[in-house]
Amino acid sequence: MGIVVIIHELGHFLAGRLFGAAVESFSVGFGKPLFERRDRAGTRWRVNWIPLGGFVKFVGESQLAGDVGKVEQGPVGKPYKQLKVWQRSIVSLAGPLANFVLAAAIFALILGTHGKANYSVGIAGISPDSPAERGGMQVGDVFLQVNGNDVTDSSGITIPILLNPNKAMTFTMSRDGVPVDLTVTPAEVVRENEFGQMVPQSTIGVSLAGVKLGERTTYNPIQAVGAGVVETGATIDRTVTMLSRIVTGKMSFNAMTGPVGIGDISRRVVNKVWNQKELSTGQRLDQLFWMLLSICAAISVGVGFFNLLPLPVLDGGHLVFHAYEAIVGKELPEKVQEMSLTFGLILLLGMVVVITWGDIIETGLFGGVGG
Repeated sequence: MGIVVIIHELGHFLAGRLFGAAVESFSVGFGKPLFERRDRAGTRWRVNWIPLGGFVKFVGESQLAGDVGKVEQGPVGKPYKQLKVWQRSIVSLAGPLANFVLAAAIFALILGTHGKANYSVGIAGISPDSPAERGGMQVGDVFLQVNGNDVTDSSGITIPILLNPNKAMTFTMSRDGVPVDLTVTPAEVVRENEFGQMVPQSTIGVSLAGVKLGERTTYNPIQAVGAGVVETGATIDRTVTMLSRIVTGKMSFNAMTGPVGIGDISRRVVNKVWNQKELSTGQRLDQLFWMLLSICAAISVGVGFFNLLPLPVLDGGHLVFHAYEAIVGKELPEKVQEMSLTFGLILLLGMVVVITWGDIIETGLFGGVGG
């Protein structure tokens, strides 16, 4: 996760420096510094002792309530408030954009190296009294379409199901060579996910199996970049869908994962790969590299999107401030800024506590139900 945070903050830093803004500090982590050095421009480069997140602080920028109205002295460049509104807006957008570019680059590397496997997927087993059984699915059925979209691999089935708990879905199946249209409503239950964590997940109660291997899709470098951008867009779309489901109460809040959950997933991936004794050390290292790289891409999209939420302490909140200034012609009153930043910080900390506690329960760190 560290590289994702560094890339995010570098986006802000480079955009700010492009417009001549003075940078007070570039920090990885929070709290007191374990390491710090000051460059010729007067910017403090810090590695702090709490290894969660990071930030870039521009001179005169109001990140927290206590920053409002303050202008630090020393760093070379213009105070942040002297940048034009559109320039500050670009600086705010640059962090999330850097995350999306990183994700697209990783997806492009994966697709350019390995291509994309295409195969038909069938039902190998159905749980008794499951949504699939009640909806008329049968063992041996082959998935043709899910919600009108062609199925070319198992993710074309599992991802839509995960994103649509308690919502009727349409499935076109091939049964003895004849298309059959079925409507099945996934149920959200607490079960073990692919990483071994006990989490609330949407399911229709089937086990899947590859039926027929199709031709692998390969990409040249240019095509891989395009496919990487498309995959990043699809991941953002899935993130928006999941968040909208959570906000409207249609999906459990525990579907969100924080640093503890991400760390646990990474640990489980390492253990799962390393326990494949039939593979050589080189093969396991290769598989581990690509799996962790894929997780990094997903995290990068999540971090970029989360920072665009309109909370005052996040990039999205700053964009709201900039939009107000662009429309009205002046900044929000300092008191309003202070109150907004304080409220945003409290809300953000509350979300972090709830998500982290959910991660702890799911991972079983305190002897809970986690796998």
